[in-house]
Amino acid sequence: MAEEEGKHHHHLFHHKEEEEKVMTGEDYEKEKKHHKHKEHLGEMGAVAAGAFALYEKHEAKKDPEHAHKHKIEEEVAAAVAVGSGGYAFHEKHEKKEAKEEAEEAMGKKHHHLFK
Repeated sequence: MAEEEGKHHHHLFHHKEEEEKVMTGEDYEKEKKHHKHKEHLGEMGAVAAGAFALYEKHEAKKDPEHAHKHKIEEEVAAAVAVGSGGYAFHEKHEKKEAKEEAEEAMGKKHHHLFK
C-alpha cells in the first residue's frame, strides 16, 4: 500500500487546464475557417454516404440473389450518413461558439438574461 501512494492514477480522459487567452481577430478567423472546413467535410460525408445507401437499396432490388448483403450495406451507409450529419452539426455549433467567444473577448457582446 505504501508503494501505491506515490503512483499517479491514469484516467481515460485527461483534461489539461487551459489558460484563458484573449482571442484576437486573426485567431477567430483561423478558428472560424477551421470549423467551417470541417463542417463542409461532414456535409460531404453525409451526402456521399446517403448516395451510397440509395445505390445499395437499388442494388438490393436489382440483384435478389445478393439482396441481404446489399440491404446490410445500405443500413451501414445510412448510419454513416446520420453520423456524418451529426458531425457537421457539431462543427457548426463549434463555429458559433468560437464567434461568441471572440465577441466576448473583444467586448462586443454582453450577456442578457432577458432578450
